[in-house]
Amino acid sequence: MDAPKRHFSMAGKLALLLFAAMLGAVGLCALLIDWLGNALLGASLTLVLCALVAPLIAQRYLARQLSLFRALSGSVASFRDGDFSFSVTRRSHDELDDLVEAHNELGRVLRDERQSLFQRELLLDTVVQNTPTALLLIESRGAIVYGNLAARQLFHDGRKVEGLKFPQLMEHTPAPLREALGEGRDRLFSFEHAGQEETYHLARRDFHLNGRVHTLYMFKRLTAELNRQEVATWKKVIRVISHELNNSLAPITSLAHSGAELLRREDYEKLGRIFETIEERARHLHGFLRGYSSVAKLPVPELESVDWAPFLSRLQQHYGFHRGPIPSEPARFDAAQVEQALINVLKNAHESGSNEGDVTLSVRQIGRVVRVEVSDRGPGMSDAVLANALVPFYSTKRTGSGLGLALAREICEAHGGRIGLANRDGGGLTVSLTLPVE
Repeated sequence: MDAPKRHFSMAGKLALLLFAAMLGAVGLCALLIDWLGNALLGASLTLVLCALVAPLIAQRYLARQLSLFRALSGSVASFRDGDFSFSVTRRSHDELDDLVEAHNELGRVLRDERQSLFQRELLLDTVVQNTPTALLLIESRGAIVYGNLAARQLFHDGRKVEGLKFPQLMEHTPAPLREALGEGRDRLFSFEHAGQEETYHLARRDFHLNGRVHTLYMFKRLTAELNRQEVATWKKVIRVISHELNNSLAPITSLAHSGAELLRREDYEKLGRIFETIEERARHLHGFLRGYSSVAKLPVPELESVDWAPFLSRLQQHYGFHRGPIPSEPARFDAAQVEQALINVLKNAHESGSNEGDVTLSVRQIGRVVRVEVSDRGPGMSDAVLANALVPFYSTKRTGSGLGLALAREICEAHGGRIGLANRDGGGLTVSLTLPVE
């Protein structure tokens, strides 16, 4: 913005005013001396008249300046109250014009910023209000500061929840929800709502707002997603079970027909081999069902403090591996279950065709989780195999049960962790087990 052109600065105007006043006083003094004929009396009268007139001139000059300062003060008070619509008008072509212009520009900037902030707040509020995740913001004394539409529907039949006490509101909620809140950690829980079983994920975050601790509770409905995932999982399991059953029942059916034909011909010599084959397929089916039962009946983990060095030494007695770095701090998990999971993973690594020296196991603590990685230098897995490797009974090996990785997955998830598979650069596979530290 170009600076306004000034005819006179404030200093120039004041100097001109003083110069004019001095000329006037000198002229008046000369007239009085000439008229009265007495220099002392003329000078005295001039001083008296100047003393009377000077305040009037000063008041007239300063009146506009004081009016400007009052206008600026009133405008600043409006800014303080959040009203940025006021502006000040002045055209005197001096330094105060710069002050007025800067003040008006500040008002325009604040007005634009407030409008932009209002638009962003409106957008954010629209997003938060219409999200399917129920949000409750609780201040330190337990009062509900904010609740979106989903929270109102879930907890208060669509009515406002702001101002209510959080403990009182929770008294009327299902017991599983209260139990989830009482644990003080993120978790899944299910309860009956509107006549059907609903599954939610609870997340809790604490933060400071205006110098006070506030807690944000987020209840995300996962029923539909879990139902879709459950259906997809069952489809995979059914395909695998059907394949396994067909592989055993088809030969048994064929052998039974052959046995009946041999009996009809009274050819008893070959019946023994037929019965042995039928018995073998029956044992295979029995082992298959026993493996299914072991996955379905996994007990609740019994957590204990476990030091990594002796734990890995025991593990090396089952399958050899090169030990990488391990944390010095112990972790809490069910040692027997996690050992079984790692035995299954190490067994797969050795059966991949990788040399024993290329099988490595490392443990890293990352924040509040610990990650156990088992790597090999086998052929790795194709995308199709990676997508199904954790499905129970899925196996690419002719004699494989398809339960090793599935059981490892169940153990990890029972501990609140997860398992991941990824191909390595240069060939091989890395299986990572992520477990919470506590």
